[in-house]
Amino acid sequence: MSTSTTRRIRGSRRRRSFDLRATAVYFALLALLLVVLGFVVRAAGAVAERRPVWTAVLCLVAASAAVLALRGRRRRHLAERAAQQAAAALQEATRTALDALEAPAEECPRSRVPTVDGMPADDRAPVDYEALDPDGFEQAVAALCERDGCSSVEVVGGAGDLGADVVAVDPQGRRVIVQCKRYGDGNRVGSQELQRFGGTCFTVHEADVAAVVTTSEFTAPAVEYAAQCGIVCVDGQALRAWSEGTGPTPWSLGHQTPTAP
Repeated sequence: MSTSTTRRIRGSRRRRSFDLRATAVYFALLALLLVVLGFVVRAAGAVAERRPVWTAVLCLVAASAAVLALRGRRRRHLAERAAQQAAAALQEATRTALDALEAPAEECPRSRVPTVDGMPADDRAPVDYEALDPDGFEQAVAALCERDGCSSVEVVGGAGDLGADVVAVDPQGRRVIVQCKRYGDGNRVGSQELQRFGGTCFTVHEADVAAVVTTSEFTAPAVEYAAQCGIVCVDGQALRAWSEGTGPTPWSLGHQTPTAP
């Protein structure tokens, strides 16, 4: 009689099935959260100086989202719901922060004195343009253009500017080229300076409206030449009226079809 040895077969452990769909959803939500976090950090940096309270709120929300993401490896389903809620909160906070950035520009009245060198001017006193250096004067004129509805305002003055110090687009969509002359009393803008500007403002810079803005005055020949060419002359008195909101803007006086010199 033979004795057979019975081999005991151990039951294999049942492996946990891999859920591809749940894993894909988890990583998609995590990627979305990272994109939103990057956008919020960029927006928060822009408002950090003017809106410190919002900056603190965004940092707290971002920290909470990061903690929830780390815990997601153990509690996946809870982390998915928390990530969705955090993403919604971050989007809402981003919209609020962007609204806060846009609010000052929408509430700026037309008669407000422009900002010079990043410092707000007193609304009750006009800017002393003669006290500015040439670069500061160009910045101040650009601020006036932006204040009164111009878009794409740029300060391009410098070596090789060919007479263009400020470039802008007025509310009617016309291209505005401005040359800035910060002169003291007794130093008037002459016809030769107007002629040099007239030779480039329309042909080179393709201006629809060309203007020369000065803190001083223009000579009679300069005014005559400007009238023939369609160049707007803004002297110190007209500049103060423009700045205070009691005078016209240069583009409202601009000639549509200038006469060739």
